[in-house]
Amino acid sequence: MRRISVFGATGSIGVNTLDLIARRPDAFDVVALSGGRNVALLAELAIRHRAEIAVTAFEECLPNLRDALSGTGIETAAGSDAVTEAAGRPADWTMSAIVGAAGLPPGLKALEQGGTLALANKESLVCAGPLMLETARRHGSTILPVDSEHSAVFQALLGEDIAKVERVIITASGGAFRDWSIERMARATPEEAASHPNWDMGQRITIDSASMFNKALELIETHEYFGITPDRIEALFHPESMIHAMVGFCDGGLMAHIGPADMRHAIGFALNHPHREPLPVERLDFAKLGQFTFRAPDEVKYPALRLAREVMQAGGHNGAVFNAAKEAALDAFIDRRIGFPQMAEAVEKVLVKLSSSHLGKGAMTLDTVLDADARARVAAAEIIAAL
Repeated sequence: MRRISVFGATGSIGVNTLDLIARRPDAFDVVALSGGRNVALLAELAIRHRAEIAVTAFEECLPNLRDALSGTGIETAAGSDAVTEAAGRPADWTMSAIVGAAGLPPGLKALEQGGTLALANKESLVCAGPLMLETARRHGSTILPVDSEHSAVFQALLGEDIAKVERVIITASGGAFRDWSIERMARATPEEAASHPNWDMGQRITIDSASMFNKALELIETHEYFGITPDRIEALFHPESMIHAMVGFCDGGLMAHIGPADMRHAIGFALNHPHREPLPVERLDFAKLGQFTFRAPDEVKYPALRLAREVMQAGGHNGAVFNAAKEAALDAFIDRRIGFPQMAEAVEKVLVKLSSSHLGKGAMTLDTVLDADARARVAAAEIIAAL
């Protein structure tokens, strides 16, 4: 039996991970589950999968979690430190699906156990790519990407020499505003930005999709994980969302990963790696699909993509600054304190303000990353208040 932990168990990635685990109950033993404020679902999942411990990130939710798990024998805990401590329990395979920079400390702790980290928390590599990779190397751990795009790149590279890679193309649905003008986007409301044309992903990630900040993070993640230089990483609109990524080689050939828009494929690939097992996902009928369409995103309309390239070139702790400023700007847009275009404006101003500091000049540690994150949030609050 493989020992499994899932952090971010109540989100879509976590729920889909546990769906696959439940289909093979004799193969997996669940150690730890973590969630946020949905303690009813967290308790339900902990009972269903006979977890050793259930942890909520919010201390005020602990009484409700304890009540829900009373008499089950399942341990309970609360708070960010408790989540990280749970990640330190020995596990063969850990899903990191906590949203935002909060996923970094438990992800690092899981890597220290020497197992496999299935990484759906892109912010970990954006904020601390060198630290994550060095921690994995030092402890003999494996990081497997679970973002559909990065799983696609990983799979396209199997058996290939990465030195022969000429380009990596990450596809994007285009989000809610792919057919909107810049002028119309300037008047967009949070409700409009959170209405995805293809699927329901939750408010925050859907707005990030509309602004292309989500894709900007994925460009940085590609650079950090695969070591591909920024000039060889491209973003491309693909509204059908069936081709998740393409890898181009020095001989002009392209390897495309094609599949349904179902996260259980990327999750299942990471769960079963290095083997493939049957998965309950749709089999594509290309005759019905008819055609695939593509177009290049306008980086004037989507400045997040330009900012991502600048962050990749700058390196150091700029990824942590970028992510923290993005999270603060997103909060401000949702709260209607700034307009849609002002999110990118705020992020760029934070990057400029902190560029002359000593960020990124020394060795990267968890403390230096968290310091960069905190300083960026302070700067973002000041800049957003002045917009």
